[in-house]
Amino acid sequence: MKRFPYFWCLGARRRLNVWRSSVYYVSDDLLCNRFCTATETINQQPKVTESPELPDWVRILKKEEAAVEQEDDDFLLPSFSEWIKNEKLRAREVDVKGLASDMTENDVDKISKVLRFHFKSPDAVVDALNNCRFDVSECLVEQILKRFSCEWIPSYGFFKWAKVQKGIRLSSDLYNLMVDNLGKSKKFDLMRELLNEMSQLQGYVSLNTMNKIMRRFAKAGKYEDAIGTFARMEEFGIQKDTSAMNLLLNTLVKGGSVENAHKVYQDFKDHIAPSVHTYNILMHGWCRARKIDEANETIKDMEEHGFSPDVVTYTCFIEAYCREKDFRKVDAIFKEMQIKECSPSVVTYTITMKALGHAKEVNKALDVYEKMKQNGCVPDNSFYSSLIHMLGASGRMNDSYDIFEDMTKQGVSPDTFTYNTMITIAAQNSKEEEALNFLQKMVESQCKPDICTYAPLFKMCCRMRRLKVLSFLLNHMFKNDVSMDLGTYALLVRGLCRNRNPERACAVFELAVLRGFLPTDTMYDNLVKELEKRGLKEQKKWVEELMLQAKQQGSDKSYERPLKIKE
Repeated sequence: MKRFPYFWCLGARRRLNVWRSSVYYVSDDLLCNRFCTATETINQQPKVTESPELPDWVRILKKEEAAVEQEDDDFLLPSFSEWIKNEKLRAREVDVKGLASDMTENDVDKISKVLRFHFKSPDAVVDALNNCRFDVSECLVEQILKRFSCEWIPSYGFFKWAKVQKGIRLSSDLYNLMVDNLGKSKKFDLMRELLNEMSQLQGYVSLNTMNKIMRRFAKAGKYEDAIGTFARMEEFGIQKDTSAMNLLLNTLVKGGSVENAHKVYQDFKDHIAPSVHTYNILMHGWCRARKIDEANETIKDMEEHGFSPDVVTYTCFIEAYCREKDFRKVDAIFKEMQIKECSPSVVTYTITMKALGHAKEVNKALDVYEKMKQNGCVPDNSFYSSLIHMLGASGRMNDSYDIFEDMTKQGVSPDTFTYNTMITIAAQNSKEEEALNFLQKMVESQCKPDICTYAPLFKMCCRMRRLKVLSFLLNHMFKNDVSMDLGTYALLVRGLCRNRNPERACAVFELAVLRGFLPTDTMYDNLVKELEKRGLKEQKKWVEELMLQAKQQGSDKSYERPLKIKE
């Protein structure tokens, strides 16, 4: 029995080697270092919410983590190893309506292995898939489009192939998903071309389609194109009404241009009747930009049109003053709301509590929680998640866990945001087993992970040098149809550089370029500086060549054919 732990770990390593040979996509490139003298050979196989919702500074956890010096891992945590071993078995026991059959799941993985190759064009993807035989279904197409949502070449190539297969007619939802994928990758001419194709299909273009297009334009800073999309809506049979205008205003505000949103309002207010929501969107934009005078002018305009400020209006101002940490004005607005018998919402309380937590006023933040309960406002997932994070950030880990456990007793089930918060707290405090256990619970409770689920885990693995666990997480992310975006590649490059793995950072950088991404200047500069500092001249030269290749890819317009939409 004294030798049992040794033999258990040895067995775990052997099982890991078997698992490792089946891992594909990103983890292969991380486990294999092209610059090492001895490397392992792995065979390559082919409904809009009312503004303001919780703002980004409330929902996104930004705490930077200091590097922790640890040796490379040569083991897995026992409980986590068992999860790896039994994960597929657990998945089969889940009975959820809409899950694909085992055959479909196998086809998804087989197609993914084909798309894993580095194709130079969507047509090359089509040619590769034409040499294979798969049973295409709506579920399969949706899963592949989500799995490769940040990689336009495999995504668009697969879409072109799927829509000509016999026995299937792709739905408008799948077209909308592909439109969004192209917009996410800034392939706007192809996005317009697909919109034109959809217009030839009866009932395929909807307000949701136009909203996705406007949102992608606005996020890329192409405000005139977003406005132009709205102006052409009637060409596609979409009415330009108050709801459509509000969608445009919302995308412009969230895209960082309240000025353009205000101009649109001025241009259309005589033709399209504004609503309370219209003014609240503008108010949110002005307050977000710290332009309180303009926000007050909007209130005057709002009242002239017969509308009174509501809880969303006041919450916009509370958010603005919370950003400035001017809590006297926050209290004054709460008093004004009380006088006007306008009860604060759960969003109002959440923003205030989170801001007090950021200002290290934990006791006052907890007073907000008590005040909220006294006023009969029921906490939701976002409130609990913000409360949990505040307590965790202030070092009260046990209190955070108690709140998490108490949520269900209060009738509120943890959602993705809640689990992400728990994972982040544990990962930031280097509680790796707890962080991984929360991921396991998340999967078991059928909560869908997203990109924010994995980011803190990746940081933790880089910091603690848990590269085998990192490989599993990368594969787990892919299996859950969460696509690697440029931010994730940048996170891995930065984390690996900081923690004595510049060669593997180069491998991740190379993969990002091969998958069609153009690394940011910061991502490139940090990697080059790290290589220079360590005297790795060969690797530095290779990274410079990769960056040049990426810029050439970015300037290649051969797959962006201009499309003129008839006016």
